Amino acid sequence: MSVSRWMSLTMRASFVGCAVLLASIAASAQTTATPEQGYSSSQAGMSPFTTFALSESGSAAAAEGGQYGGNYGGGEKRGGLLHKLTYEFGGGFNAPKSSSVTYGGNFTVGTGFKFNKYLSALAEYQFIDAKLPGYLIAEAGADGGHAHIWSFTIDPVVDLFPKAKNDFYITGGGGFYRKVTSFTDVEETEYCYYYCEVGTTSAVVGHFSSNQGGVNIGAGYQRRVGGDFGDSNHMRLFVEARYLDLFTPAVIGSANGLGVTTVNADTKLIPVTFGVRF
Repeated sequence: MSVSRWMSLTMRASFVGCAVLLASIAASAQTTATPEQGYSSSQAGMSPFTTFALSESGSAAAAEGGQYGGNYGGGEKRGGLLHKLTYEFGGGFNAPKSSSVTYGGNFTVGTGFKFNKYLSALAEYQFIDAKLPGYLIAEAGADGGHAHIWSFTIDPVVDLFPKAKNDFYITGGGGFYRKVTSFTDVEETEYCYYYCEVGTTSAVVGHFSSNQGGVNIGAGYQRRVGGDFGDSNHMRLFVEARYLDLFTPAVIGSANGLGVTTVNADTKLIPVTFGVRF
């Protein structure tokens, strides 16, 4: 075999070998693509700009899902100022502990702030309506009478079992109290509807008043309603009793020309209140 023929065969063999090698490399590259290549088969043929935009929108959606899904998908954390506020409404009766008043009723409303699960403080408004004892009415020469007490107080509340369905608490505080003692008598009055007629009514004919401080202390029972145990349940029905002491001055005198009455210093009573708290 001549040298030129041998070189020709060698070049042909080399060319065929190179072609086979390149074909095998291309096939291997198509079958071994991995996720690290930056796009899936569905993204094939897209421009780099389109691929980047899809990647960015996916990242934003994931971030948004993490932000809002965490708040609304069961991971919401209750908190804030409104969650710390508490309210109460109630009413009941009161029993006397001093000689200047007898039995009557009361109304209470309040709002406050929960510092933690054990301690809260309420700003309370209370109105008390109590009858007067017979000896005061007789001394004044009146037909009847009543005492009205308005108060604005600050009262801390300590829950003893804050996570229990049945809870006990202690409370107490003090503030401003206004007491008005009124004497009534029967007077004639004219009633007019379709026609007029004369009748009688009980009217205030004399009174005396005082503004002073006072204190209260008591305890109560409350029951959570509307759910199971835990802090997520905020509505509670309660009943409580307090000992109330008003620092009223002693009175010896006449109310608007009535007979001279004698009232000892201090007004003491026990308001019992039923109500609801949130």
